Amino acid sequence: MPFSAFLDYLQLEKNYSAHTVKAYATDLHEFQRFLQESFGEEDLQVVNYSQIRSWIVHLSENEISNRSINRKVSSLKAYYRFLLRIGEIDYSPLTKHKALKTAKKVQVPFSEDEIIRVLENIDDSTFEGIRDRFVVELFYSTGIRRIELIEIKLSDLDLASGVLKVLGKRNKERYIPLITSVKNTAVKYLEFRKEKIPLDCSYLFLTSKGEKLYESFVYRIINNYFSEVSGKLKKSPHILRHSFATHLLNQGANLNAVKELLGHSSLAATQVYTHNSIAELSKIHKQAHPRNNKN
Repeated sequence: MPFSAFLDYLQLEKNYSAHTVKAYATDLHEFQRFLQESFGEEDLQVVNYSQIRSWIVHLSENEISNRSINRKVSSLKAYYRFLLRIGEIDYSPLTKHKALKTAKKVQVPFSEDEIIRVLENIDDSTFEGIRDRFVVELFYSTGIRRIELIEIKLSDLDLASGVLKVLGKRNKERYIPLITSVKNTAVKYLEFRKEKIPLDCSYLFLTSKGEKLYESFVYRIINNYFSEVSGKLKKSPHILRHSFATHLLNQGANLNAVKELLGHSSLAATQVYTHNSIAELSKIHKQAHPRNNKN
């Protein structure tokens, strides 16, 4: 069976984003190429677990991380679940598969000082500069994902109401309030954008050539600016999202409110950000509690 039916199912019934569907397609075609090259086989419906295991070993030998391997195998699992659902197969070759062990990732957020220093270092007297400042401020003040920022349309930004509409995972819309400093930056960016970019461009963030931003471009914006002020190993849009959630929780924000702002479907996904908040509270507790001061 061609992958098209499965991909249509993900997009139309599961409401997965085009970006996610593309990732599934990439994983499936990659495994299919491996089957062809190693076993002379292209039909995933007749695959056995030993062949999948060979692919996993191949990926590991090519220094693909366990986390990435698990994601690729997860795509296969979803495909076989779909085939079971429509009656194309009677048994999934991945029924008894156990995910590879992965080291727990420690996400170290940027400090408030690092973010302030980045914003102070950005020259916002040019189109590129004010765009980059708007990108940094929006990430930090809203906690949106990189792909969500890229997909923002001009019509999604309502400065009069101070609200931004964001299209999240599974095409779920959410509305995020904008703080005053971000609205001010938005106004300045839109003025530069109007002078430089044709009016028929619907996306909010564009390159200097009037093209829609792409993921590696956005990553470079964040990585380049934060490399100047931070010695942290990872400097990415996701770390700004992490910083947004952590700093809100440190200031006493309600966990459910942070969950809604981040666009998480469950509270468990938001709770991963609480460990830094707890660490900060513990520090304050030790410094402020009268019994500790006496000791």
